Amino acid sequence: VSSAIKKGVSLARKHAIEVPIVKGTIPFGFNIKLGAARIMLKPAPPGSGVIAGGAVRSVVSLAGIKNISSKVLGTKNQASNVYATIEALKRLATRYEREKYLKGKK
Repeated sequence: VSSAIKKGVSLARKHAIEVPIVKGTIPFGFNIKLGAARIMLKPAPPGSGVIAGGAVRSVVSLAGIKNISSKVLGTKNQASNVYATIEALKRLATRYEREKYLKGKK
């Protein structure tokens, strides 16, 4: 059992992502299509909370996002929606870093 726990922890550390959070929400809106899943994520004003469906709500809550509005536009398959949400947060992080770098360079 302890070796399985070590393996799980090492895989989690290896695949961990850093999600940009600005004032409790994401810095900008993001749409993604991954397979049959289509997810729309939008920043929300402070105090609005997590406005999202089941699969997306779980992922963004675990990421630490307090205020977000989202819509699942594609499939109703929960697993596909989770994978698409995680991929959207990954791409959001890379785009945020790229824009931050380009803004500092000007």
